[in-house]
Amino acid sequence: EDMSVADALRAMKLAEVAVLVLDAEAMYIQRQELALCNAVITEGRALVIAANKMDLLEMSDEYTPQDFADGVREQIESRLPILRKIPIVPMSCLTGEGVPDLLPTLVDARNRWSRTFPTGVLNRWLREVVTGAPPPVVEGVRAKLKYIIQTKGRPPTFIIFSNVAELPETYLRYLTKQFQDSFQLFGMPVRLMVQKSAKRNPYAGDKRRRGGFGLGGRDARIQRRNEELRKKRQRKESSS
Repeated sequence: EDMSVADALRAMKLAEVAVLVLDAEAMYIQRQELALCNAVITEGRALVIAANKMDLLEMSDEYTPQDFADGVREQIESRLPILRKIPIVPMSCLTGEGVPDLLPTLVDARNRWSRTFPTGVLNRWLREVVTGAPPPVVEGVRAKLKYIIQTKGRPPTFIIFSNVAELPETYLRYLTKQFQDSFQLFGMPVRLMVQKSAKRNPYAGDKRRRGGFGLGGRDARIQRRNEELRKKRQRKESSS
C-alpha cells in the first residue's frame, strides 16, 4: 500500500488532473485518501473524485447517487475547504454506470485549471469583492487592494498589490472563496498572494486633466476648444 501511494505521488508530478478513486462501499473518506487530496493541492493539480463500486449500494428515489456524491463532498469540504464543490463522479466499473461521465469531467477540470484571465476582468472582480467586504486594518493601517494580475496558470496564481505586505488569513480565505465562485475554479488550488507596492494602479484609466479641460467630459472639452479657436479667429480678424 505504501508503494502504491509513492507511485501515485510520482505520477502526480507529471499530471494535469488527478483522479482519486474511492470505494463507495466504505461510505466515509479515509485519512489516507484525505492525505492524497492534500498532496494534490500542494502539488498544484486539479482533482476529480471517482466514487467506484456504486453497484454495491442500495439506491432508491429517496437516496440517489447524487445524494451519495453530496455526502462525500461535504466530508471533503469540512477537512479541506479549498476543495469546496469538487467534482465527484459516482460510477461502477463493474456495470459501467457513470463511467462515461468521467472523461468529460476530467476535460472540464483541465480546461478550468489552465485558464488565463484578462487583467481588466480580474480588476473588475477585485473592485466588486472589496466593495462587498472592505479589507481589514493591518497593524493600524487600513489595507488597500490596488490591483491584481495573473502571474501564471497551472495552477491559477495571482498577485494582489496592496499598501500592506500581508493580509489576515481570514480575509485571504474570503477572497479565495469569492474567486472560486466567480470563475468556477472548484477542485483545484487558487493561489492568491499579496505584495506591497507604493505605485498607483497601472491598469486604471488616466484620470488626469489634459490641458485644463477636465470638467464636463469629452464633449464639453471639444466644445470649449472650439470656442477658444473661434475667439482666436475673431481676434485675428479684428487686428487685421
